[in-house]
Amino acid sequence: MNLCTGWEQHLERWLSPFLDALGDKRRRRWAPLYIMGLLLPGERKSMQPISSRVAPEDEEQIHHFVGTSCWDTEPLETVLWEKCDALLGGESSYVIVDDTGLPKKGTESVGVAHQYCGALGKQANCQCLVSLTLARSDIFVPVCLRLYLPKAWAEDRARCKRAKVPPTIGYRPKWRIALDEIDRMRDAGMRFGCVLADAGYGTCAEFRRGLSERGLSWAVGILSTQNMYEEDVKVTMPKPKKTGRPRVHPLVGKSPCAAERFIEQHAEFGRIVWRKGTKGALSGEFAIVRVRPADGDQTRDALHLPGDAAWLVCERFSNGDRKYYLVNLPASASRKTIVATIKARWACEQGHQQMKEELGLDHFEGRSWWGLHHHALLTMIAFAFLQTLRLAENKSAA
Repeated sequence: MNLCTGWEQHLERWLSPFLDALGDKRRRRWAPLYIMGLLLPGERKSMQPISSRVAPEDEEQIHHFVGTSCWDTEPLETVLWEKCDALLGGESSYVIVDDTGLPKKGTESVGVAHQYCGALGKQANCQCLVSLTLARSDIFVPVCLRLYLPKAWAEDRARCKRAKVPPTIGYRPKWRIALDEIDRMRDAGMRFGCVLADAGYGTCAEFRRGLSERGLSWAVGILSTQNMYEEDVKVTMPKPKKTGRPRVHPLVGKSPCAAERFIEQHAEFGRIVWRKGTKGALSGEFAIVRVRPADGDQTRDALHLPGDAAWLVCERFSNGDRKYYLVNLPASASRKTIVATIKARWACEQGHQQMKEELGLDHFEGRSWWGLHHHALLTMIAFAFLQTLRLAENKSAA
């Protein structure tokens, strides 16, 4: 972590609107200290090591500020979004939806369950945070970390009460959390034109449909088994019957087939260069074709009607592996633009890694809902400050 000369004074000025949003005099004192503790060198960024570095005589107060008190995060989130929008916002910016796992032992930490943990690449005991990252070009900043509460937790109100989960918080699937947070950010004035996500979100038709209804472009991963129709497939209503019940189910001209098979039948692979990197041109092999995904209403034959037209993309790697994507960019979009949009998603993984390695996102040792979200928010604020410094240094060096 490289901090420029005089960063402490810069941090004090930069945090001023956050402290105004906090209001309470005591919180205004502890917030800068905790954030400074996240920024300073140290192997552990949990509350006790942070306190020992920045306020050794006030460990109990810092623990109360982060882990015990129930102050609302929304005013500080609004300030963070305003700053991040000023830094990166615009119609050419992306919001990248993903989740990140925080490995945990025991059963009492809020939301902990045996579930897939991306940090370990397997099923494990962990907490799972739905993550949203604002990105433009090669610059990115995490703007939302919201805990996914598994059904077993949400339905156990006694357990939730012990972990200080607000009574208004119930079960929401990850895609629903992501859409709700996108709505909150847009209501706060954050600007972005496209949403990116992996197959964990992209396979969900409700998620894609929700983005489209909000007027957003999207590029998401899907499974090779997702059914597709040809773009010009015909959907008609059957002729009325003279007797008996009227026919109400539309008829589709052709049956759909899996994305993997559709690519083999309707597209050819070609090498596409999507941008220049530090080590030369970035390129890969892609097959791209217009389709209508089978994610509409279900028919009498248990098939789904065609949805809105989109681009089906298959990426073929040198080892033979393949990945599949759906992109709702317009039919006029170039292949380079389609691939560059898909490839912009790498930024969220780098952001997660940096927040964990540099700022201790996964070091929090408390058990409560509020404590986890306080720590996550203060970590994002620290990261946004670092990105502000880095951009200022790059600009002055140019």
